[in-house]
Amino acid sequence: MKIAVYGATLNAGVMAGLFAEYGHAVSWCPFAKDDESSAIQYQDKTVNQLIATQSQNKRLMICALNEIPLDVEAYFFAFNSNELQQLDLILEYLQQQPIIHPKLMINGSSFGLNGTTLLQQRLPQDYWCYLPDMVQEGNAIQSVLQVSHVVIGVDHLDVKIQIKEVLRPFYRANHHYVFMPILDAEFTKLSISGMLATRISYMNDLAVVAEDLGVDIANVRLGMGADTRIGGSYLAAGVGFGGENFLHDVRTLSQTIAAAGVKNQLLEQVLDINEQQKEILFRKLWNYYQCDLKGKIIAIWGASFKENTPRTNFSPIHAMLTALWAQGAIVQLHDPQALPLIARQYGPRDDLILCEDPYEAAQGASALCLLTAWKQYLSLDYKQLQQCMQHPLILDGRNVYDPAYVKAQGFAYEGVGRK
Repeated sequence: MKIAVYGATLNAGVMAGLFAEYGHAVSWCPFAKDDESSAIQYQDKTVNQLIATQSQNKRLMICALNEIPLDVEAYFFAFNSNELQQLDLILEYLQQQPIIHPKLMINGSSFGLNGTTLLQQRLPQDYWCYLPDMVQEGNAIQSVLQVSHVVIGVDHLDVKIQIKEVLRPFYRANHHYVFMPILDAEFTKLSISGMLATRISYMNDLAVVAEDLGVDIANVRLGMGADTRIGGSYLAAGVGFGGENFLHDVRTLSQTIAAAGVKNQLLEQVLDINEQQKEILFRKLWNYYQCDLKGKIIAIWGASFKENTPRTNFSPIHAMLTALWAQGAIVQLHDPQALPLIARQYGPRDDLILCEDPYEAAQGASALCLLTAWKQYLSLDYKQLQQCMQHPLILDGRNVYDPAYVKAQGFAYEGVGRK
């Protein structure tokens, strides 16, 4: 099948690459304007390799807007919530082309409720459907290929057959498709994000109580996850969640509920808990040093909002930096990928030292704070840390270490919901 993909989002890049890898002939237009750069590079190396391979194999053609063939059978649009104007330019251009309608139009953008209807009004003669963004940063390709259920919003019987044909190479014949009206699918996407956020904030709320009771929240998580009615996903207590698209979904859902006049403050509380949680390591540090952090060097490992991505959108690092600097502390920061973004955002500062090596960041530190669970942080050289640090204190914001073992190595340890 001939497919045109529009947009420069990670979702667009992943789907363009996978469509091509699984046999479709793909034309990908990342930008609406021809004068913009067509060179797309994502931080995910596997996605870049997929795109490069399919380009070399001539299965994927990266094109300008006017180079997309007119005999395309399906169009896939993947834009962020703030890119509606860019997509409008594309739809206006398509409207002027001698295209034989109806065509299959797939909206994979993050425009929220009625986003697909808004696009459908631009090209009403075509068949529209909504395919929620399935791509997870840090696990981009497999998050699409290994999904067990695919939610698809459709308003026409013919669309079911066509969209299943588009996705057929990815999934087996008996794969579970959940078809529903487009608006229902859009609301479902937001509701899933709301549920996941609620699970995280619920565990963070429990973690506060667990510390008071002397309960290890890590054991509680294992017990809850063992219950098949609950499962273990998104039950980890820690320093809160981030990510632009995820938070956008949760906020959109919260605003939608409020606009409907429903007296439900749950999601507002979820977001409030999450913001408070981003400062939990600072509060522990503040109490440990009896409100005196002035001039102390604090090592931080991890700045991205999750591992395997360089993005720091709404990451706990921002709340930590603000709080530490307000108390006169000096931060030595390491992250495998996010340092360039941090450098651009905060510029040169005497109280921010960016380190290329994690143990360099720990040099002379009065505490080591783990904010992101990158794999290279999971196994520690405790002897080297002892030699590096001014004081052996580890604050584990992701509960990845064994408290008893850390303490046996001569360190003070504090996790989230752990003693």
